[in-house]
Amino acid sequence: MEKVIAVVVSCNRYQQLKNCIHALRNQTVQPHAILVVNNGSSDYTSVWLDKQTDIIHVYQENQGSAGGFHNGIERAYSLGYNWIWCMDDDGYPKEDALEMLLNNAVSRDTLYNSILVDKEDKQSFNWKLLNYQRLDEVKTDVIDGVCHPFNGAFIHSNIIMKAGLPESKLFYWGEGSAYFYRLTRKFQIQAKTITGSIHYHPTDRIELKKEWEYKDGWKMYYYVRNRFAVLKEKYTYTPLALMAYVAFIFAFCMMALMFQKKQRTKKCLFAIWPLFDAMTGNYQSTSNQIHTIMTAQSKRKISAFFLEPFKKGLLQLFVPSSSEVKESYSI
Repeated sequence: MEKVIAVVVSCNRYQQLKNCIHALRNQTVQPHAILVVNNGSSDYTSVWLDKQTDIIHVYQENQGSAGGFHNGIERAYSLGYNWIWCMDDDGYPKEDALEMLLNNAVSRDTLYNSILVDKEDKQSFNWKLLNYQRLDEVKTDVIDGVCHPFNGAFIHSNIIMKAGLPESKLFYWGEGSAYFYRLTRKFQIQAKTITGSIHYHPTDRIELKKEWEYKDGWKMYYYVRNRFAVLKEKYTYTPLALMAYVAFIFAFCMMALMFQKKQRTKKCLFAIWPLFDAMTGNYQSTSNQIHTIMTAQSKRKISAFFLEPFKKGLLQLFVPSSSEVKESYSI
């Protein structure tokens, strides 16, 4: 008999995590195990998890949703479970979601996904789903070629063995899309959304036409930077991915100038930073670091965006490094 493990990634959402675990414990067909990746929570999450006897608790420093799913899936795979059922802590599956997945999961080499529905109105979709807008419009049991990992994703260990784990370096945003394209484009793995298996999740899309606060725009950094990684998985040839990324950056800047009301020029120039990191492969920045930088940048004048690099260059030319200073003292 093949065994199912639910993998939940959590960070500082103790009450929502409890709701998610409650939904897992009350499935009509229950998973054989529940694994929670605790992404450095500083609230009551760790204390509560330590008291749960039916949960495998993995604690780590905050590595974002990408690092959470990477490590959670890796741990589930190493424990020998056949099906890995993924989700965030702020959503929850309908009571028969797992039963419906198992009833329709006829192939071990297919990526399956529950249908993602807004947890507030219980009808509209979190992400674009072909031409459908609402759950009551869907009249088919399976939608081929569409999945939205990782919430409600149902992944067999055969797929992990064949295609590997999702990227951990992306931290936030795009890790699901990048993995989807890797599976479907590079490894030719079929993808299916099971419409009878419902997963409720808050709708949290990044929409460039809506006003966003610069100092709180750390998610926008990951949105822009990680787009290149997603496009490299989507397209066979890197030059095509690069062309698509350049077009995306241009569109991002134009949207900032056209639709943003506050700091529009600054928001346009902002794209240079994550673009540079994407081109140089810099995936080291944490959300706290980005938030600190963007908070400081929001208070600077536009001229600082141009003058700052020159100032740094001049300092490097004329101010001795710490190692040179030490050498001069030793002489």
